[in-house]
Amino acid sequence: MLNLSKFGPMITANQPLAERMRPSNLDEFVGQTHLVGPGAVLRKAIDTGNLPSLILWGPPGTGKTTLAQLIASKLDRPFFKLSAVHSGVKDVRETIEKAKKQQFFSRPNPVLFIDEIHRFSKSQQDSLLGAVEQGIITLTGATTENPSFEVIAPLLSRCQVYILKPLSEEDLLKLIERAVRKDPYISRLKVDVRETEALLRVSGGDARKLYNALELVIASLTEKDESSEIIVTNEKVLSSIQKNLALYDKGGEQHYDIISAFIKSIRGSDPNAAVYWLARMTEGGEDPLFIARRMVILAGEVIGIANANALLMAQTCFEAVNVIGWPEARIILSEAAIYLATSPKSNSSYMAIEEAISKVKETGDLPVPLHLRNAPTKLMKNIGYGNGYKYAHDYEGNFVKDDFLPEKIRGCSFYEPGSNQREIEIRKKLSEMWKGIYNYDKPES
Repeated sequence: MLNLSKFGPMITANQPLAERMRPSNLDEFVGQTHLVGPGAVLRKAIDTGNLPSLILWGPPGTGKTTLAQLIASKLDRPFFKLSAVHSGVKDVRETIEKAKKQQFFSRPNPVLFIDEIHRFSKSQQDSLLGAVEQGIITLTGATTENPSFEVIAPLLSRCQVYILKPLSEEDLLKLIERAVRKDPYISRLKVDVRETEALLRVSGGDARKLYNALELVIASLTEKDESSEIIVTNEKVLSSIQKNLALYDKGGEQHYDIISAFIKSIRGSDPNAAVYWLARMTEGGEDPLFIARRMVILAGEVIGIANANALLMAQTCFEAVNVIGWPEARIILSEAAIYLATSPKSNSSYMAIEEAISKVKETGDLPVPLHLRNAPTKLMKNIGYGNGYKYAHDYEGNFVKDDFLPEKIRGCSFYEPGSNQREIEIRKKLSEMWKGIYNYDKPES
């Protein structure tokens, strides 16, 4: 940690860079322009003072806590904060009672911010319902997990969910530049961030990780002499982080590193490594449903059509873990992990939807061909909706070669079959069916 005591009582020696660099208003907030940029949906709600109860869902270090604090400050509302890790039903009720005492005539509701709301039990979440319904508080919950799974339906239905994205490279570079220029300590040093690739890579779109890494490398380079120029390079960043790995892994980062290693081991078809990382998670107290849910995603993304049963296995694992609980659930998790790791792999479904989304962004809202349009009214039929549509089951083999894409992108191929046995067969079939339209006449590698 950098020595900050000489800069006065407002900057303490144990205050990390991420805390020192928290923005004081929405204009200083970096990232999430789709939510808080000019004219964005959440910014409009804030500017009009018409703030609903909301859930901020996104990865660590994307600004959930900061955003909640800035919203309360901007609207001049009392701000209460609870952590789902340390707070129980009693804490919730006591906070709600405090919020009631803050209500005066037409004064807006206090904001109750609950960090990691997905860790609240059903009874804890139930204790919030009445206060939200009666307008005693405006709830702001932060979660790294899908609220559809982790927040009870009655509470979720009373909240607007806003999705935060990992910070972009542009956002992260802006944060580095701001820290070097504005941080009370770093700005007084001769810091030259000459290379940023390593800082960006270790951050993973997480502002807190970025600040931790930057602070660590600057601290290591100023140990001997604070008067000389400090040149930050990729090599120095990686060396510094390696030396301070235990410090850098504080605050839950290891949770994400290990699940990453688990996923990559399954993708790499190594059942031994997959089970090892699974054991690390189970021994570390990881939520078994979190692991099972990640395997459901992985089955679709990594294995896909190469083994369609993989998704069924992963989904069954999720349901079984939910019913059985701990510790027996570890056996089911192990079975699913080994099955997925030893399955043939294909990311063709993932690549297909990514290619299609890219084409949609490039070409915009192309019109649906008339013969594919729905024609529920006589007027629609009269102007040609549905005319010329060929019903596949009226033709031999339940197939007829027709145009199903907008004319402008006719013949565009998004799905590229993989080289596994199942998709080799699919490629052969598609090549016969769509000859002259899509090019599937590629070697079966």
